[in-house]
Amino acid sequence: MATDISKTAIDTLDFGTEHNHSLCINEALQLAKQVCEQGGERFTDLRQQVFELVWAEHKPVKAYDLMSDLASKRSGVAPATVYRTLDFLQAQGLVHKLESLNAYLGCAHPQKEHQGHFLICEGCEEVRELEFAAFSQSVRKVEKEQRFKVKQMTVELFGLCNRCQQENPPSN
Repeated sequence: MATDISKTAIDTLDFGTEHNHSLCINEALQLAKQVCEQGGERFTDLRQQVFELVWAEHKPVKAYDLMSDLASKRSGVAPATVYRTLDFLQAQGLVHKLESLNAYLGCAHPQKEHQGHFLICEGCEEVRELEFAAFSQSVRKVEKEQRFKVKQMTVELFGLCNRCQQENPPSN
């Protein structure tokens, strides 16, 4: 994909930590514009609005919730339009689809090709994307041993983030 970009607030964010989310969104938006420009694609107003809504929180968002939020910004947006926009954003590597939740999440690393690995907190519903080399290496090993080519892989790990663990310690 695109050339490597220096570390950003998105890259250094730990799971379940407080941060300047407006800076996080601004960095994601700048990366999205850069990815589209480098790929010769237009980052239209609608694409930007949907992208910003997906990035509004570090929580997955469903397409129909996006439609509802989008209705306050523009009129007459049909479900097919939102889905086409999400498909475009996915094709550019700007958002991931969390299959188990049927929801979308902004990609923290759109500038490099990768498979999605996610930590999903069942307490606060926050999600963090991580690039974990061991997963990718294991998959490459399986591909080689089984002579099988993986087209797409999404790893979704459900549990509790540190903050939720502290707020709700297990009782004995």
